[in-house]
Amino acid sequence: MSSSSASSVSTALTPYGWDEAWAEAFAPYEAEGLLPGRVVRVDRGQCDVVTADGLLRADTAFVTPHDPLRVVCTGDWVAVEPGGNPRYVRTCLPRRTAFVRSTSSQRSEGQILAANVDHAVIAVSLAVELDLGRIERFLALAWESGAQPVVVLTKADLVPDAVTRSYLVQDVETAAPGVPVVPVSSVEGGGLDVVAALVGGGTSVLLGQSGAGKSTLANALLGEDVMVVQATRDVDGKGRHTTTTRNLLALPGGGVLIDTPGLRGVGLWDAETGVSQVFSEIAELAERCRFHDCAHEAEPGCAVLAAIETGELAERRLQSYRKLQRENQRIVAKTDARLRAEIRKDWKRKGAIGKAAMEAKRGPHRRS
Repeated sequence: MSSSSASSVSTALTPYGWDEAWAEAFAPYEAEGLLPGRVVRVDRGQCDVVTADGLLRADTAFVTPHDPLRVVCTGDWVAVEPGGNPRYVRTCLPRRTAFVRSTSSQRSEGQILAANVDHAVIAVSLAVELDLGRIERFLALAWESGAQPVVVLTKADLVPDAVTRSYLVQDVETAAPGVPVVPVSSVEGGGLDVVAALVGGGTSVLLGQSGAGKSTLANALLGEDVMVVQATRDVDGKGRHTTTTRNLLALPGGGVLIDTPGLRGVGLWDAETGVSQVFSEIAELAERCRFHDCAHEAEPGCAVLAAIETGELAERRLQSYRKLQRENQRIVAKTDARLRAEIRKDWKRKGAIGKAAMEAKRGPHRRS
């Protein structure tokens, strides 16, 4: 690539996250005359790609594999043909990160929501009762993706009492150790400067349920009404899916934002590391358990159960941890025969322990 050509690519794509590492990854395709670009939208087998030549429409047929996790996704960096009708995306550059959830189908396939993301902004509405378990799900997927999560509590103006609002923030902070939690009012502007600073570098994906205020937040960060906003229902605070596709937009203060449709289901997908990160305090307590394989159920010398007794750990946290662990284990086991065998072995071991305990409880005189 000539110096002038490289300069024009850098000028056009740097606002979308282009850097020297991406330029190096693209080098083998430059010799073929292909153009580098970033996917800003995907729908029906085609995508919009921002390039040094402008916004191009391209077909993804050449890079549509059987693996749903390797399809072209918003946020991907690609090599696209400079001309042709139709024009084709020839390949995707290796992803740095990927935000993946399991689908709601019976096949439990993984679905990639966004690629090459640095920050996962989880929008949670204060207009309805907090669902801490759902927040923990989002956080597990965010940590697993390789992105840094941020929880934004939207519609903070609907909780005018400062004390009540501070308690809500504390509840979320307890469920999100190590994660910034920012109350925001897109109407009044409070907290927006903090969020803008957090997402001002790199790529951020905006996640949350329909009606959580994602599009309003996106417009506030963009400084203009780019995303359509619809009213939420008074009965439950939920809204219709205003955003129907994932759209990548450059922020005026720097950084890139990917807005996403509201997510009804947030299924885990091979998120063991993410779950452990969300419940890091349980992992730290477990190191003090008497047995290294303690299940934190009824074992003697269990530091986790002791922490619940003293109030150091909320029982809700342990229950949520168990639930997400079991769910993630089921998902992984569907594609891992060795793990399925280990789970069956563990079930049998626990069953034998339970049977022995029951026999001991009955006593010798009650045995047949």
